Amino acid sequence: MPDVIHARPEELPRKHWNLHEPYEYYRRILVPPGAAERTAAALYELPPGKAGFPYHYHLKNEESYYILSGHGVLRTPAGERPVCAGAFLFFPAGENGAHKLTNTSDNEMLVYLDFDVTHDLEVAVYPDSGKLGIWGKGLSELYKRDDAVEYYDGE
Repeated sequence: MPDVIHARPEELPRKHWNLHEPYEYYRRILVPPGAAERTAAALYELPPGKAGFPYHYHLKNEESYYILSGHGVLRTPAGERPVCAGAFLFFPAGENGAHKLTNTSDNEMLVYLDFDVTHDLEVAVYPDSGKLGIWGKGLSELYKRDDAVEYYDGE
């Protein structure tokens, strides 16, 4: 049986990701990998003008965000809308849960808690770039959807 986790975010390691414009974030993992079977939780900080991830949706995982401070714009299939501290956002699995959160501030971080229901094998779809991401069970791979082949191709 796993242990209870009691964490103070400011005491956890703060990882910085800045691999591609205009995406950048800082993350503190609240529920470490392996500590739970179906739950992930992290604290994210998006610098001014940055998004954490491209527009995407998951086929199985569900995500929930609670914005602690700052403001930004949320893109969903229904369009864009402003969001700010105190907003709760839920993204169901599937196309209707597609989302992208961007900090629209000129000088303050957008800080949010990310709570996810996870699965041991997951696929994410990136509609803007036509990619599929596959994670879990030893896989961490991205593919262009237009590279799809027939089931028996190469067999």
